Amino acid sequence: MQPTHPERAALDGGAPGTPLLARHADKTLTQQLYARFAERIHERLLAPGTRLPSVRECARRHGVSPHTVVAAYDQLLAQGLVVARKQRGFFVREPAGNAPANAPSADSAHSTKAPLPNSATMLIRGMFQPPGTQPMPGLGTLPMEWLDLAVLSSALRRVSAGSRLGALALRYGDPAGDLRLRNALATRLTDHGVHAAPSQIVTTIGATHALDVVTRTLLRAGDPVLVDEPGWSVEYARLQALGMRVLPVPRGADGPDLAVMEQLLRSHRPRLYVTVSVLHNPTGASLSLGNAHRLLKLAQAHDLLIVEDDTYAHLAPAYLPRLAALDGLERTIYVSGFSKILVPNWRVGFLAAPVTLVERFIDSKLLSTLTTPSVTEQAIALCLEQGALRRHAERVAVKLDAARVRSVRLAEAAGCRFAATPRGLFGWVDVGVDTERLAQLMLEDGWLLAPGALFHATHRPTTLMRINFATTQDGRFWRALEQARPHV
Repeated sequence: MQPTHPERAALDGGAPGTPLLARHADKTLTQQLYARFAERIHERLLAPGTRLPSVRECARRHGVSPHTVVAAYDQLLAQGLVVARKQRGFFVREPAGNAPANAPSADSAHSTKAPLPNSATMLIRGMFQPPGTQPMPGLGTLPMEWLDLAVLSSALRRVSAGSRLGALALRYGDPAGDLRLRNALATRLTDHGVHAAPSQIVTTIGATHALDVVTRTLLRAGDPVLVDEPGWSVEYARLQALGMRVLPVPRGADGPDLAVMEQLLRSHRPRLYVTVSVLHNPTGASLSLGNAHRLLKLAQAHDLLIVEDDTYAHLAPAYLPRLAALDGLERTIYVSGFSKILVPNWRVGFLAAPVTLVERFIDSKLLSTLTTPSVTEQAIALCLEQGALRRHAERVAVKLDAARVRSVRLAEAAGCRFAATPRGLFGWVDVGVDTERLAQLMLEDGWLLAPGALFHATHRPTTLMRINFATTQDGRFWRALEQARPHV
């Protein structure tokens, strides 16, 4: 991720390892160093609870004296941005008003664990920074240059030509979503063996909104909910923000640990399980057919509903088993979208659900967004109807396969190992050092990482991190990682 200010980019020159402080600038070195850390904290790129580099390490990295670092840290302390802990160092302070009333004080020896929502949003905020000269290894989407802008432009022009635009834009759309898109989605889902009538489909503002509609409809604050671990950091944060009790189920190569799940079902009686069956984030693993059948039997026995997040459907073989296909949408709610394959910013997603739940989901959608934009929904429908999305996905799959081979080779050459078989968009990599500290260190040089702690329901140190195969083909990144690792 590149600095957000032009002058900052000029100081660093866009090259990893280049000093970021200018000795002949208008501001002193202390002021520059203070401003750099203050900006990172305000942008939430340094989450509350994060430990700043030691004085010696910070001085070495920036080519300044320890006195300069101490003076900069003192300014951060004076501004209330960090707290100092005796013999431990400086830690980013929790912003006023964000800590729960019963939370320990910022100076407590037990307060070094960053609240998960802040950790999750730290990664998300990094994704919204302006494009720079370096790829972002922790990115959760395809690079912009892999997307097909011409297809999108053509689709928008065709659905909004002449009098069509007025019909789509000058009134609210169908609360369930544009019928043309729901018809196209019903056809598309049959490729995965999922049979849903258009009336069983509700469109949303992205897959995350679909997940939110489901949980807000079916759960209340304090309710238990099962989730995969490791899993999607944003989902943990979202559920916790709604007041749910998150119950992690260990995720293995072929699916969830069903013995642990059964214990949790008996002890807590959760009603909902949120999972990614295919190309699991962050491991890339997919649910085996045997595990899927056993999971559905367990769900039947304990009256459990399953939310199947198939966000990466377009990057996976159609034949991989989906729970929604195996149980015919009886107790499975299928969720997907298009941000990971076609266009992140149109925010078009959907859910397919049992008939008995559809109207309740539409009511929840009405309370949150009223309807969804018909123009972009019809453009997506056109891409589906004419095969443009399928052809684009095939081209992306070829590029991703090649990128994965290169990234794996570079990672292994850098002394890393994969904790799961590399598949799909993401790799789950063991780098041998604490990846939270590594991420902080490498962020100084513009590399945005996704440390493994983000993918656990409760904060814990780990040597694992998630990489995006499409954005880790640059040998500079792996050399920078090798150089940074000894200093963690």
